[in-house]
Amino acid sequence: MDKKEIQGKIRKLLKERRAILLAHYYQRDEVQEIADYLGDSLGLSLEAAKTDAEVIVFAGVHFMAESASILSPGKTVLLPRAEAGCPLADMITVEQLLAAKRQYPGATVVTYINSSAEIKAHSDICCTSANALKVVQSLPGEGPVLMIPDGNLARYVATRTKKTIFPWGGFCPIHHQLTAAQVNRVKANHPDAVFAAHPECTPDVLALADFIGSTTAILSYAGEQQVRKLIVGTERGIFCQLQCRYPGKVFIPASEDMLCEDMKHTTLPDILASLTEMKHIVKVPEAVRIPAKQALDRMLELS
Repeated sequence: MDKKEIQGKIRKLLKERRAILLAHYYQRDEVQEIADYLGDSLGLSLEAAKTDAEVIVFAGVHFMAESASILSPGKTVLLPRAEAGCPLADMITVEQLLAAKRQYPGATVVTYINSSAEIKAHSDICCTSANALKVVQSLPGEGPVLMIPDGNLARYVATRTKKTIFPWGGFCPIHHQLTAAQVNRVKANHPDAVFAAHPECTPDVLALADFIGSTTAILSYAGEQQVRKLIVGTERGIFCQLQCRYPGKVFIPASEDMLCEDMKHTTLPDILASLTEMKHIVKVPEAVRIPAKQALDRMLELS
């Protein structure tokens, strides 16, 4: 079957199953093209929870499907590729977190959404890359705050608050590998361009940025009138939406290597097979879901 035929079969099955397809901005273009909702991980789960869909097909990675299950326990959540994981989320275990809590007694645990449901369940409050500073600022006192698992995000927030922050040693390999030297080379070749970076990038890269923000925030920034040529410091999947939304503008990757293999695992045939066989169901047990949802709810109450 060609692409259009598979896409048509998927859309037909989605209707028959009373299902919706969620796709992260880092997914393959052909997956983004037929999604019911496109967005960042938490935003997608929140949108899915509002619908009357019985089935959620999440074109993303495992922690995203878990978030959907946490917020929509009555719905069936499918992850088309069961092995689609997140190296950042895997950089902390429950045992390591419990040891860190003993090392930093009294510290508030702020957990990035890019983490497993079990880690969220042992956390005080969650955050996203868009609201991390707001979450930290909402906490009483001067800290201490243990921010997990992304150390770069924690260090970025630490530069913008007086609170004491202890960053975990985790990182997103895709954003962490971008170097200041790479960015400077691209900037030298495009002196008329501005540079937008994701806060998962290293501090020396962020120091070169004209704008720092989440994937959704970068998409919004790209639409601003003064931005005509943009160097993009995040995963290449965002280019599908950038070029679709702003066809008159120029977008340049900060590095050609910013491609997440886990995000690209999911193909149209995977989605079709998952829907056809109703396989790769992600279900968070209630003993984990309830405390994990409490950490998410504390964050959502700040909105």
